[in-house]
Amino acid sequence: MSESVSGDAEASVSAASSTKRRRGGWITFPFMIATLLGLTIAAWGWLLNLIVYLIEEFNVKSIAAAQISNIVSGCICMVPAIVAVSADSFFGTIPVISVSAFISLMGVVLLTLTASLDSLRPKPCETGSILCESPSKIQLGVLYTAITLASIGTGGTRFTLATAGANQYEKTKDQGSFFNWFFFTTYLGGAISATAIVYSEDNISWTFGFALSLAANLLSFVVFISGRRFYKHDKP
Repeated sequence: MSESVSGDAEASVSAASSTKRRRGGWITFPFMIATLLGLTIAAWGWLLNLIVYLIEEFNVKSIAAAQISNIVSGCICMVPAIVAVSADSFFGTIPVISVSAFISLMGVVLLTLTASLDSLRPKPCETGSILCESPSKIQLGVLYTAITLASIGTGGTRFTLATAGANQYEKTKDQGSFFNWFFFTTYLGGAISATAIVYSEDNISWTFGFALSLAANLLSFVVFISGRRFYKHDKP
């Protein structure tokens, strides 16, 4: 009887070890790349046209709009350094990407609401008038919260995805192939945003354009979460 129990225990341990060994590899590739593509489209979809949005919809002066855009770009560049330390020292890349993608999603949701709800924007300037209504504190609060969340989420996934993706492979050659696809997908997502989404924002509506970014962010979040059982989880 004890030998049977011992055998079952060994089989369970062996099965668990086998499952653990099977984690990672090329099975994770479509999840990582699809997540990267969606997040890139979402991020550049709202960021590339941010100055125009602030000027046209929130009656922000051009210089102030440019300053806000510069601050946002700076934050997106700084956040990855902080996130990298957190991922390497405390949480691991997979949880950090999940949380960052969700934060980004919440930011784009709020940004879409500012475009779709008249109460979250000041009244548009009258044609030919130099006097425009300034946004209220609540309107600015919602706008800045949306931009902050979207910026943190974008920065949190920007390079962490590259690390997490490369960690799925044992061979250096496979890691190199992943990095090639990583950069290709990044530029592809940027090109889609700079053409299709920016065009939609300028020629259809801001609500429709931001909704496209929202859909891309949501799909990428769902895809990434769906692949969690296949990922190799790096230990801090």
